[in-house]
This record gives sequence, structure tokens and C-alpha cells, in this order.
Amino acid sequence: MISRSTKLVLAGVCASLAISFSLHAEVVSASIQTPPPAETGYFKLGTTKNPAGHEISVNSRSLLFDGAPVFPVMGEMHYSRVPQAEWREELRKMKAGGVDIVATYVFWIHHEEIEGQWDWSGQRDMKKFLQTCGELGLKVIVRCGPWCHGEVRNGGFPDWVQAHKDWKLRSTDTNFLAATKILYAEIAKQLSGQLWKDGGPVIGIQVDNEFGGSPNYLMALKKMAIEAGLDVPLYIKTGWPAMKTPVPLGELLPLFGAYPDGFWSRNIKPMDGNDWENFTFKITRTDTGVGNDTLKVEKAGDTSGTEKYPHLTCEIGGGMPASYHRRINYDERDVEAVVLTQLGSGSSLLGYYMYHGGQNPDGKLSTLQESTATGYVNDLPVKSYDFNAPIGEFGQINPQYYWLRRLHLFLHDFGAPLAQMPTTLPDLRVTNKNDFTTLRWSVRSDGNSGYVFVNNYQRLHPLPAKTNFQFKLHLPGGELVFPQQPVTIPADGFYFWPFNMDLGGAKLIYATAQPICRHGNTFFFAETPGVPAEFVFDSKSLKSSPAEFFGLKPDRKRPTNLKSASGKPIQIYLLNEADSLALQKIDDKVSIEVPLKFAKQKVEATSLRNAGPARDIPLVGKSQIAAAPTDSDFTNAAVWQIKLPAKIDLAKNPLLRIRYIGDAARLTLNGKLIADNFFAGRPFDLGLNRYGQEIFTGDLRLEILPLRKDAPIFIEPKDRPDFGTNETVLKLESAEIVQQTGN
Repeated sequence: MISRSTKLVLAGVCASLAISFSLHAEVVSASIQTPPPAETGYFKLGTTKNPAGHEISVNSRSLLFDGAPVFPVMGEMHYSRVPQAEWREELRKMKAGGVDIVATYVFWIHHEEIEGQWDWSGQRDMKKFLQTCGELGLKVIVRCGPWCHGEVRNGGFPDWVQAHKDWKLRSTDTNFLAATKILYAEIAKQLSGQLWKDGGPVIGIQVDNEFGGSPNYLMALKKMAIEAGLDVPLYIKTGWPAMKTPVPLGELLPLFGAYPDGFWSRNIKPMDGNDWENFTFKITRTDTGVGNDTLKVEKAGDTSGTEKYPHLTCEIGGGMPASYHRRINYDERDVEAVVLTQLGSGSSLLGYYMYHGGQNPDGKLSTLQESTATGYVNDLPVKSYDFNAPIGEFGQINPQYYWLRRLHLFLHDFGAPLAQMPTTLPDLRVTNKNDFTTLRWSVRSDGNSGYVFVNNYQRLHPLPAKTNFQFKLHLPGGELVFPQQPVTIPADGFYFWPFNMDLGGAKLIYATAQPICRHGNTFFFAETPGVPAEFVFDSKSLKSSPAEFFGLKPDRKRPTNLKSASGKPIQIYLLNEADSLALQKIDDKVSIEVPLKFAKQKVEATSLRNAGPARDIPLVGKSQIAAAPTDSDFTNAAVWQIKLPAKIDLAKNPLLRIRYIGDAARLTLNGKLIADNFFAGRPFDLGLNRYGQEIFTGDLRLEILPLRKDAPIFIEPKDRPDFGTNETVLKLESAEIVQQTGN
């Protein structure tokens, strides 16, 4: 039987706080151990110091900067998918969102589409991109390939490489490696002067991608990179799929990924396979769902020795594009909850794929998207690689950007100790996809202080509120039960709470609010919606009183004032959800951002042609998935001519925003395809400033194909149109200009 009260014994110190709880409370528990020291000494790194003497290294728990733990944030942006003129502004947005490291693929086909003809110009100018990153204080990890995937034609291989049937691609085949050696030499020219050892931003090189074969191939690529002069602190591989034969210890850091759901699934049902596991806390790092269209991984598990490496990620789904057969349209909470579970599962580098969307560049010989027509497994739009990322392909800010920014503020100010804290799973935890009653939570702790992570959210399946809950942590120094009174875990809520946290010399025993950031001895917390805010301190660490604060209300103007035992003043601001998401920290100044204001202006759309009959949709490949329409199919599309208003300020990055219902749509300018879209319930946007005055004077046309009721494609339940008694549907709902007017 649970007693009515207990004493908190924390790290050997008996606190004076009596915690009472109901006989009917649901007390969930976890046993925390003091972790052993992190391991090091076996990592085979390149030059770790830059000319200023700063060092990047690694231990078994995290990356280190000048020997101290750090918890950086990494976001993917592909330079060759974004016009060069936009790089600086878009990178600034990434940095303002809390990104420290930019990850970018080098798509071979973007640079040597024709054998021997290299193109590093314009938006393909990687050196200029790296220089821009360096000027903005952003570090870079270059994902060199030779195979990248990235939803690019042939996974990034030029057609002439793909045509060599006598070569064994992605192996130690001498002919293939000879061609790859030339690629790496070209990359090395672009990176000359941009490496960390030279004072540049490039701190890491990834070899190949999603490779599960012989480690000899990956080691050959690493050797080739070093011989080409790519001397960097970090050499990397993707941690999936699990390899039967591990890479030699310490040679390549494995980076992992997790997505809420994938466009690549072969079926047209929601939440395929084991995707539900990414909404739970776990010690296993490998996500069986990532790239499972080609990898065919059935069983979860990590490569032997994975625990010797820090839990770093490079592909947490920042969003998800729509493939033709599978039209994923995440709710922003899908992204946010998976990020939280990765954090609560032990990650010490949050890396997003994608963080910034893009558009495929024009090819010389072909279009450059992944397609079933080229023998690959998915059809993606010809141009769009928006990815519904935190920052869209035209620089649009999406809702998850703000939640992630709030989290990144926390990691920048409090992430260093967290990076060294292992994860402990509770005594009772979810074991199957149909368990919606067991609370999903975890603890990260150094044996004394730490954080409790809670996720009561799962994509496409509402999770009920959990009533009368308290947490019991069996710590080496004693037992901690909190909060004081049992609370209801809100339906579909996710958050983390601190315990034994040092706030400017005061010991916060626990809080039922989420820490955001600090400015000196002023600390900012976000309320947990639906949970009363409690802050309980060890009275011995305070000179002021009281030491317990219950039922605090969010107030952006009036802080809670304390004094530490040494007499130093401490301020705590508790912010409501909206204010906490608007909080920003620029040049060490904390402020609440004024919401952006946008103006909308209707656009004239003149019907030129009604749609013909809906096309028969062919099924292709072993999985018999629906194939995307071809150019010839669009001869049956409904067509509108779009006339833009004459006076639009291109400096304000205006968007043409189209809302429609149909199968697929595309925009052409003077007969050239400039944007395309598979209907997924999201707006179809076009950034106008990329096209200058031609967009106003040229022939801009919108084409839409009808959507069949029986189309063998997945559309999110919330976005599926109402067909009524019709077998097809096609509707242009609106066309308008959207542009920012101020804050």
C-alpha cells in the first residue's frame, strides 16, 4: 500500500517538503543509476583543432567542443535545390530557429550529369554556399555520397554511371571506385579552405547513405576522402540499416533517424509497420521504417557496438513530402512529438531532414526527381521538394518551426549536461501498437538531476488523458515523488519537466513546467497546458521564502522573484503556450516576437479548358503502386490562365497560393514547368520573386487533373475530399497573393 506522505531524500540531503498523494494515485516509477564515465580514446578522427585553437571531438555520449559536452542542432538544406540569391536569408532563418550545423547532400548528378562536364556554378556552387554558412557562424556537415538518395534521380548517380552494367555500384568494384575518386577530388576542390582545420565551417563528412553491406566499401570511401584532402574532425555514416558486420570501432560515427510516417511505404494505409514506435521512448536507435521501400528491414535492432557511440541523429523528420501513391500531410504535432521522444530516448544531436525545403534544379538531359520510370520505387514531383519542412521551399515558415525553436533555446542554454545524461525507461512501458493506456515516459539523468519526458500523443490515433498521475524516481540519493498532488496528463500532450535543476544557485527540486532558456539569472519556463504549474525548491538553497509555488499563472510581465542562499536575485517567468512559442533570443537578447502579418489579394484565374476524362492509373513495380501522371496525361487537365496584379513588391517575397482539389497540379510559365504538386490537402505555393518580371508579363498557366474516387492512393483522412455521388472531383477553390506586410 502507498503511504499518504513521504519525505524527499535527494542526493543524500533530506528536504523539508512533505509530499502528499492520494491512495488512488497512479504512481509510475523508474530506477535511476549513476552512470559510469563516458568512454573515449577509440575514435579515429581527422584534425580536431582549427587555427583559433578550438577543438571538436567526441565521446561515447556526445560531441565535445574544447573538451566540454555540447548539444547542437542540425538542419538539412540542399544548396543545389535553393537559388543562390536566397541562401543567405534562408540560412539566417535556420540560425534564428536554433540551427547550429547545416547538413547538405552533394548530388553527383547535379554536378556531372554529362560525364566529364562538371558544373559548380549558380545554385550548384558549393564553395560559395559553404562560405556563406561560415560568414553566418554556421558549421556544416557535407554528405558526399556517391549515392545519396534524397529523392533524386538514380539516388544521385548520373545516368552514365547507372548505365555501366559492368560495374557493381556501391561496392569496392575498381571501376566504380575510380569514378567515385574523381567525384571526391572535385568535392575536395570545393571544400578547399572551408574545412575546420583551415578555419572554415566544415566539421564532418558523411560517406554514402543508408548502406548495410560490407563495411569494406565504407572504409574505402573514408580512405578516399582522406587522400583527397578531406581532413575533418568527424567522419560519419547513417546508423541505418543495422549492419551484420560492423564498421571497425571508432572509424565512422553512426547518425540515426526517425519519421512519424513515410511516403515510401508500399501500402496505402496510415501508420504502416512500426512507425508507432517513434511515438514511444526506447533505447534502440535504429528506425526500421526509414527507407524501408528499398532496405526491407523487418526487425528492429542496432548494429553491435552502437552503444559505444553517442546517440546522434541526422534524419528526424522535420516534415514529409507527398509521393504520388502516398500523400502524407503531417500535423505539426506529428513532428514535434517524435522530436521529443528522440530527445527523451537519449539523443545528443537533433538533426532534421528536411529543415528547409527546396526545388529540383533543371537538368540538361532529364528531369532530376526520383521516379518509377527510372526504376526507383517512388514518384515524386518533378520540381517540388518542399517536404512540408519547418521552412518551406520558398522560405515559408511552417508551424513546427516555432515549437522546435523553443526546444532549441533550451538545448543551447541547458543542453550541455543533458547531452551526458543517459536514458532510463520506466518499470512499466508500452510494448505494442494497441496499448494506449500505459503512460509513455522516460528519464534522462546523471543520477541526481535530470528531466522527465512525457509523450501522450500518437499520429492519427488520439490518446486519452491519463488521470491522477505522479512520478516516482528511485535515485541513488533517495526517492523523489512528484508533483505534490496527482495530475492529469492531458490528451495528446507532450512535454518535459526538470528535477533537481540548478537555477542560478537555487535548487529546483521539481517543476511542472518546461524550461526554455535563461538570460543571466532570469529563467523562462513554458506552462504545460492543462497542468497546474508548481515550482518547488530546496529551502536550504534559498535566502528568500517561500520555497514552494503552487498554481502559478503565466504572466509575461510579472516574474516570480527569489534569492539564492548566496543572496543573488533570481527571476522566473512562466509563459503561456503562445508567448513561449513566440520567445526568441537574438544576440543574447530575449524578447517575445510580434506575430507576422500577411495580406491576401485575389488573383484572376480565367478558365481556358475543362478537364477531360480522368486517366487510368497504371500500377507499377513489384508492389504494384500507383504511377504518377506523365506530360501526355496533362493534355486532359483543366487549364486556367493566371493573371497577377501589376503592383506586387517582390522584395516582400510574395507567394502565389493555390487551393484546389484534384489529383495533381502544375504551373507553367511560357510553356515551361516551374512548379508541380500532388494534392495532399496543403496549399500549392509558388514563390514569385524567383521569376522577376517574366512572371507578370508571361503566360502563366495552372493545370489540374481530376482525382478519381477509386484512385489507389493514400490521402490523409482529414484531407480526403467528399466525392458525394461523383466518381471524380476537381475544383479550383482559390488563387491569391500572400505577402508579409509587417510585424
